[in-house]
Amino acid sequence: MTDYEHEDAGIREQSLEMIKHKLSLLPDKPGCYIMKNREGTIIYVGKAKVLKNRVRSYFTGSHSAKTQKLVSEIRDFEYIITSSNMEALILECNLIKQHHPRYNVLLKDDKTFPYIKITHEEQPRLEVTRRVIKDKGKYFGPYPNAFAAQQTKKLLDRLYPLRKCKTMPDKVCLYYHIGQCLAPCEFDVTAETNERMVQEISRFLGGGHDVIKEELTTKMLAAAEELNFERAKELRDHIMSIDAVMEKQKITTADALDRDVFGYAVDKGWMAVHIQYMRQGKLIERHVSLFPYYGDEYNDFMSYVTQVYSDNPALPKEIFLPNMPVGNEVTVLSEPAVHTEATAEVPPEAVARAEAEETDIREALESWLKVKVHIPQRGLKKQMVDMAKDNARNALDEKFRLVERDERRTTKAVENLGEWLGTGTIRRIEAFDNSNIQGTNPVSAMVVFVDGRPDRKEYRKYKVKTVQGPDDYETMREVIRRRYERVLKDNLTMPDLIVVDGGKGQISAAVDVLENELGLFIPICGLVKDAKHKTAQLMIGDPAEVVPLPRDSQEFYLLQRIQDEVHRFAITFHRETRAKSMVVSQLDAIPGIGEKRRKALLKHFGSVRKIKEAEVTDFKPLGIGEKLAGEIIKALQGEAAIPQE
Repeated sequence: MTDYEHEDAGIREQSLEMIKHKLSLLPDKPGCYIMKNREGTIIYVGKAKVLKNRVRSYFTGSHSAKTQKLVSEIRDFEYIITSSNMEALILECNLIKQHHPRYNVLLKDDKTFPYIKITHEEQPRLEVTRRVIKDKGKYFGPYPNAFAAQQTKKLLDRLYPLRKCKTMPDKVCLYYHIGQCLAPCEFDVTAETNERMVQEISRFLGGGHDVIKEELTTKMLAAAEELNFERAKELRDHIMSIDAVMEKQKITTADALDRDVFGYAVDKGWMAVHIQYMRQGKLIERHVSLFPYYGDEYNDFMSYVTQVYSDNPALPKEIFLPNMPVGNEVTVLSEPAVHTEATAEVPPEAVARAEAEETDIREALESWLKVKVHIPQRGLKKQMVDMAKDNARNALDEKFRLVERDERRTTKAVENLGEWLGTGTIRRIEAFDNSNIQGTNPVSAMVVFVDGRPDRKEYRKYKVKTVQGPDDYETMREVIRRRYERVLKDNLTMPDLIVVDGGKGQISAAVDVLENELGLFIPICGLVKDAKHKTAQLMIGDPAEVVPLPRDSQEFYLLQRIQDEVHRFAITFHRETRAKSMVVSQLDAIPGIGEKRRKALLKHFGSVRKIKEAEVTDFKPLGIGEKLAGEIIKALQGEAAIPQE
């Protein structure tokens, strides 16, 4: 059961009663709504043209499984009225970026695209950056393909010798000698020269590479006529580099505009958004994102779009968006529309409401971004949006095919593993690993895999109590004893297979405890590692024998995943334990600090580092005088010897 299923029924009913009362007070105005869970944490932020209709829809009618999960956690909500749909759009984007609600579509920071930037300096530089700030620099992009951004910069470095060094050096460097820098560190480079190169780079990145290519071709022919073949070859190489960087163009349009084309698809609670980046009428890049969504599909899609363009200095001239599905937000409180591609089968009033909502969204985006936003209905532009939608659908289908394939492989691997080991059907596997450094802070960990997949709720940690020093066999005996005494006592589910980290000795120790002490007969196998600490052999039985399991089989891969997971879990636990032990020993070694004061210090300051950085007066709220406070700070900073017993 989840925490929410354990929640007191009275408190939950009280929350729902309060929500019901607040729903009756919702206004018929645009704005943003903020959903909170029982801890008061913001879990979802949305926008609405009519707050009353949209927020009520969460608590009436049927929903998808994922939306039901979101609604089941809502214990309160707030709303902010805005004067327009545009303000609601911007506010929603800002609230999502500020609070990172778990059920919202989020653009992660590590997923931001790179830009090519010309810095705003006396001697400007060209750089690739993912950090966009208001520093008067010129940004071009985004480039969904980071490699393409780097290759484009390298090409521009060869064509235009701007400053390369972040900090101005004392003398010329290699870039000057290879003709990629004018060396403003040693020579006078005029503002006019820099401005000319900046303008040329801006023209290139703005889509004018054909013009640059023609100019280079003219210079190459002139150099060849002057018999300057080395210069002609250099210029020819530049032209070939331009062709190589730009060769990924796929489709073109006659109007030669910069535009971003969006399409999306949803299935099984997942959304895929496909973006086609067209520059100078040519498709130069594509990008697809896949993520779970919990709210209304079109609203969550638009939330993604607004986040793409927040803090984006390199906007296109046009944005193309797909149609809103009929029966979306605007019709949630009316009779459900027929969901078909043929709009003739949809009630005319539903179509009209959807068109009105599309118009509001388009106008809000245009007002915010100052960019033309289209929702194409026919012709080539509609085909471009449809292509983006098809690519999004294909990305989702591919994801689910891969998941199904992996599930089939995992299921088959579990079935075959039982045959290899001669144990019959295996569903539940419990795996153990020990961790210590020269016997200090010994711990052990257990992970559970059911039907080949980890069941993290069943993981367990053990602090070793009876073993002194680095004795892996006795550690295994203690942990196996403690685990299966608890299983017997609490009548827990028995595993079909136990996996220990090690060979004959570990298997023998585990078998001895299970069979001779507890009277349990559960198959036990061991995973032996090679010199590179990789899973090498599978052993079973007492005395243990090697199972000739092929190392390239799915069964071996499953065991390898289990061993890696239990090792990761044990190492993490050991690091936590060792860190706590070091903190305790540091404070306990100070005269006048007992267990009670140590706990109070850590609770008040949060860490030993913060205690070390504190002032003497900061200890006063804990009832610690200036003398003892000074001794604590000196001891932690190493300015005085700490007595050892």
